[in-house]
Amino acid sequence: MTLQLDDILRDLVEREGSDLHLKVGQPPFFRVHGRLIRTDYPVLTPQSIRDLVYPILADWQIQRLETQLELDLAYELPGVSRFRVNLFHQQGNLGGVFRVIPSKVRTIDELMLPQVLKKIALLRRGLVLVTGPTGCGKTTTLAAMVDYINENRRAHIITIEEPIEYWHQDKQCSITQREVGIDTETYAEALRHVTRQNPDVIFVGEMRDLETISLALHAAETGHLVFSTVHTIDAPQTIDRIIDAFDPDRQPQVRVQLASTLQAVISQQLVPRCDKPGRVAAMEIMMVTPAVRSLIRQGRTDQIYSHIKAGTDIGCQLLDDHLLDWVKKGIVSFEDAYMKCSNPLEFRQKALEMNLISAEQAAAIASS
Repeated sequence: MTLQLDDILRDLVEREGSDLHLKVGQPPFFRVHGRLIRTDYPVLTPQSIRDLVYPILADWQIQRLETQLELDLAYELPGVSRFRVNLFHQQGNLGGVFRVIPSKVRTIDELMLPQVLKKIALLRRGLVLVTGPTGCGKTTTLAAMVDYINENRRAHIITIEEPIEYWHQDKQCSITQREVGIDTETYAEALRHVTRQNPDVIFVGEMRDLETISLALHAAETGHLVFSTVHTIDAPQTIDRIIDAFDPDRQPQVRVQLASTLQAVISQQLVPRCDKPGRVAAMEIMMVTPAVRSLIRQGRTDQIYSHIKAGTDIGCQLLDDHLLDWVKKGIVSFEDAYMKCSNPLEFRQKALEMNLISAEQAAAIASS
């Protein structure tokens, strides 16, 4: 019986998996609740992977994959799910990863995200960044925020994505969704023209190169609300990454631009649940205050954490505090939270003071 891609993807969704990995010499792998699982499907060969993948590609996509050796696209299996697909070559063979995109956009409340994200979503201008490693749920968080805008504002939202992941239906807003490679050549090309399309809110899938960063900053500077993602782990690193993308002679100007436009940095990680299957997002949130703007202009990003600690009344929170809150609620185990924390020594001490662990457990963890 011939192996069919749609059958494998149905199986992935039924198992509540998030990713399918295809690699020559191995059977398909599923990632389920953050853990990689080897399936019982047959071992893949170069020909069997082509037989699985090529039928879902248009002729122009096959040509691009064979000439550029990489391809991003979206694939929809009606009645099952949409998938974000990355095809690539490794050791001369074709490989691929399919990421499940739920057909329904989950709300901020359904995802159990901090309520301050609703306040951030309704800002009228500036730059909001969601950061974290690949696969940590950045796109899902931003989709929930776009959905909140869609329900609570009358605005024109333009998304620029590679590929489009979540489809948004117009509610209070008019939403224009553009896909890089189909509707526009590049992120930068789309951003170069976006202000002529009368947007109120602009969502840029990823700020991955100098030109995209520069144009996104300009859009935020001209009175639009701009959302995007960066592959960084916290607010100070995010600020430094953006500034360091520019030549040294431009960096003072960029510091001023970023200080005046940045509104919030949301850094997140996904942590396995212990109360039921699934994962939850643990977040560090920095709301940009006048004091933080001053630190950005002066290049003193190392001092930002003290302002995040002091800003809980305006919605700021540290990653470790959010992790401890999940442990206290019985949603995440201490062991899994500890693996994700930023400051292990302080994390153990706080957990001990909150009676989340015993002195013996703290000592055992410290010695391990």
